[in-house]
Amino acid sequence: MLSWDQTPGLASMRCCRAWVEINLAALQHNVEQLRGMLANTTDLMAVVKADAYGHGAVTVARTALQAGAAWLGVATVPEGMELRQAGIQAPILVMGAVNSVEEMHAIAHWNLQPTLVTPKQALVFSDALCSRSEALAAPIPVHLKLDTGMSRLGFPWQQAVEFVQFVQRLPRVQIASLYSHFATADSLDQTTLRLQQQRFDQAVAALREQQICPPRLHLANSAAALTDAHLHHDLVRVGLALYGLYPAVHLRSQITLHSVMQVKARITHIQEIPAGTGVSYGHQFVADRPMRVAVVGIGYADGVPRALSNQMQVLVKGKQVPQIGAITMDQLMLDVTSVAALQAGDIVTLLGQEQGQAITADDWAALTGTISWEILCGFKHRLPRIALEQPLLMSSQTRSRD
Repeated sequence: MLSWDQTPGLASMRCCRAWVEINLAALQHNVEQLRGMLANTTDLMAVVKADAYGHGAVTVARTALQAGAAWLGVATVPEGMELRQAGIQAPILVMGAVNSVEEMHAIAHWNLQPTLVTPKQALVFSDALCSRSEALAAPIPVHLKLDTGMSRLGFPWQQAVEFVQFVQRLPRVQIASLYSHFATADSLDQTTLRLQQQRFDQAVAALREQQICPPRLHLANSAAALTDAHLHHDLVRVGLALYGLYPAVHLRSQITLHSVMQVKARITHIQEIPAGTGVSYGHQFVADRPMRVAVVGIGYADGVPRALSNQMQVLVKGKQVPQIGAITMDQLMLDVTSVAALQAGDIVTLLGQEQGQAITADDWAALTGTISWEILCGFKHRLPRIALEQPLLMSSQTRSRD
């Protein structure tokens, strides 16, 4: 597998049956657009967990920081370690819960910043730092998370004062922020969002009554950041929008984003079949006419959902053509009867844009009953990620379907 460290370019594609292209110009554009929405006092965190939603964490992190992001967000300690090992020095928040002593020691060693969600966890973390053989130059910054309605991670918002006061008394740690996370920020109905906002504000007000002022407050994910500037506070944590997708259709008018990822593969074989011929496992598709079929070297083991069988379209020479038959582990078939002069080695665009046409992760998500986040994260690492500095050809993300 080609790695990001090799920074493969166009020449490397010649030896690939299928690959993921990452448009760094689009990524830079998205960061600049998002940064432009924020006040000078509000920082942008680029959320690069899950290998930057499948885009490649190290390269995305570097590009995002160069374009104006100030923080990085990851889900796990190893994700943070990968960034540090690549020489990235920006502050990194580990947003997932950390419980083992080994993880806590790694946080200190790699200069990461953990999320603490209970007094017990905070105590264990402090004790682990005190027991380390190597001395700490300074207390470790920690971020306290409140549960205001997500019911996932966080201490009850009603007990924010007790939680913060408890952590303040612990040695070797220093509170860097107080934060929470929205459950329904992408919904047109803002009832729950506003309830969570009120709960967070009440918790902050209760702290200030005790003369406690956390140095940083943050609440907004991509959807909340696009919804209301009053939710930005000192920091916004942006994931999906960074990669050029909108958390909800009604937010598309708020900002112009460009899709960062394209997924492409090569035709490996072309054949003519007569009417009545079954295609692929189970003969879920049977040709109703003579047809030219192209085999493409990508399948569900690469991240193309098998549930898209007989539903998806791809782009071939600027034309949308249907996928036919069951998608197999390493290959899928297309009806290319309408496309002239095709040959083995020609490139197919599964996700991306070509000659004014586009197919997006939103399209796949709609067809399979999931969300675009899952589609982006689903592409396996046997597909090399190829970073390209491509010109931005579209003024905004184009949808192939409404």
